Amino acid sequence: MFSKISVIGAGGWGTALAAQLAETQPSVRLWTHTAGAAENLRASRVNADYLPGVRLPENVEITNDLGVTAEADLLVMVVPSRAYREVAARLAATGLRGDAVLVSCTKGIESDTGYLMTQVLEDCLPGRRLAVLSGPNLAAEIARGVPAAGVIGSHDAALLPALQELFSFSAYRAYTSEDVEGIQLGGALKNIFAIAAGASDGLGMGDNAKAALVTRALAEMMRLGVALGGKRETFAGLSGIGDLMVTCFSKHSRNRGFGERVGRGETPAEIQASMKMVAEGVPTAHSALQCARRLGIEAPITAEVHAVLHENKSPRKALGALLDRPPKPEADTA
Repeated sequence: MFSKISVIGAGGWGTALAAQLAETQPSVRLWTHTAGAAENLRASRVNADYLPGVRLPENVEITNDLGVTAEADLLVMVVPSRAYREVAARLAATGLRGDAVLVSCTKGIESDTGYLMTQVLEDCLPGRRLAVLSGPNLAAEIARGVPAAGVIGSHDAALLPALQELFSFSAYRAYTSEDVEGIQLGGALKNIFAIAAGASDGLGMGDNAKAALVTRALAEMMRLGVALGGKRETFAGLSGIGDLMVTCFSKHSRNRGFGERVGRGETPAEIQASMKMVAEGVPTAHSALQCARRLGIEAPITAEVHAVLHENKSPRKALGALLDRPPKPEADTA
């Protein structure tokens, strides 16, 4: 069904997806945002900054020409959420073909608008067929062929079989769903909670505290996610609890690592300045809290993570605020 495939965004996840797709496709284009980065990647075939130790197959073509990538009939969008609208608008200006399918793999919520990434695409590229890919998918493991699973979602059910086949790599099992909103919300919100879990590690709170935190994070994810249009059962699946678990506990998770450094006393600004990759939980905490307040949804963990990241609250005081909340039944929806 897809003869030309372009991956837009050469971070760790984009590079891993390009490498995996190239195992079964004749050629894959991988777009990176600067000429210098493209030249280095073409020369070395290794993305040392974002995915060290993984060599790109020769049938992955590296480019920083967005016009060339727009010739594809399938575009895999893997740019950070803060740059998503800009890149989507640039794609629209290239004269992207009307029958192109776009698969969003970015886990975030747009600031101020509260839009999911597919909604940004609908804004910039109306009328295109859209899908999403998410799940507990750490780029370093996917690129090495370590067994994993994820979920492909689209409102266009006719697309799903072809996409499921395309993204079923040798050690990767792809499931399907039509809950595009829930899949994206699980992938976005879990990054906030991974920062909280990392802060718990940095503060030395122990396993009991972390398990309690992650459990209550799942309840908050479901509460806010359903209010924003997702289906409750989706958050019990790969793009919900699955992604939440791996991001809160893995040593490869940059959001968990970000939170751990915050818990140990570094400021968010210092950490961001030292990182090459984007910790999506930082901007998403702001976007998600805006959504929760607009809908009147109680989101205490999100609020405290936001206070630490954007209001200079200490992690220990944020933890204290969560512990001091009034007691209530576990099944209470708030």
